[in-house]
Amino acid sequence: MSAAQGPAAPRGVIVTGGGTGIGRATARAFADRGDRVLVVGRTPATLAETAEGHPGISVLAVDLTGPDAPRAVTDAALEAFGRIDVLVNNAATGGFAALAETKPELAREQLDGNLLAPLLLTRQTLDALTADGGGTVLNIGSAGALGRRAWPENGVYGAAKAGLDFLTRTWAVELAPRGIRVLGLAPGVIDTGIGERSGMSREAYAGFLRQIATRVPAGRVGSPDDIAWWAVQLTDPRAAYATGVVLAVDGGLSLT
Repeated sequence: MSAAQGPAAPRGVIVTGGGTGIGRATARAFADRGDRVLVVGRTPATLAETAEGHPGISVLAVDLTGPDAPRAVTDAALEAFGRIDVLVNNAATGGFAALAETKPELAREQLDGNLLAPLLLTRQTLDALTADGGGTVLNIGSAGALGRRAWPENGVYGAAKAGLDFLTRTWAVELAPRGIRVLGLAPGVIDTGIGERSGMSREAYAGFLRQIATRVPAGRVGSPDDIAWWAVQLTDPRAAYATGVVLAVDGGLSLT
């Protein structure tokens, strides 16, 4: 997308994992800007909730790990708004287990969902991203997988997210001649409700968030809107000189 179009020009945006949390907030933030957004996820009901009250949002229920998913998503976006300017690879699959307790099917599910699915979807969208002067790919990683940090009982997820950061840097170089920027966001602890969806009780999840907040230099855990704001800013045409960067948005937790 040409910077000459300015920040108010409507864009075609894909947001995966858009039914809840960061994906929902990000899709709505783009729509509030005036962009046309395709939100992708597995659950029609939550996707419909994301789109409610936002006429610029279209929805597609699909399993991104399916063999036909990359083409289905790309075709749906092009049918909905005729162009793809921004791809936000946000969908993720979690699950806690130490190495000795890691089941092969769980490992494959996480690697497929968190690393292979965004790779194949990005590959499928390349021609569309190139068509209007070059678009932007934004990969949503995790601050827990940055640098030399360890993540006990979350090794597969962390490895996949670290791999996504590496792809961000590599694709930024590979795709620059096509005018495509590639960036990453590494959220810290964000109150998305994922703890309860992963099996924690409401009380246990609330206690976890309170405990983490005492360790965050900013004094609080993040909200989905904290990440959504940065997603819009990094993909804005006026940010055109930034590529290959993975930005930690974690209240400073990864610095401690």
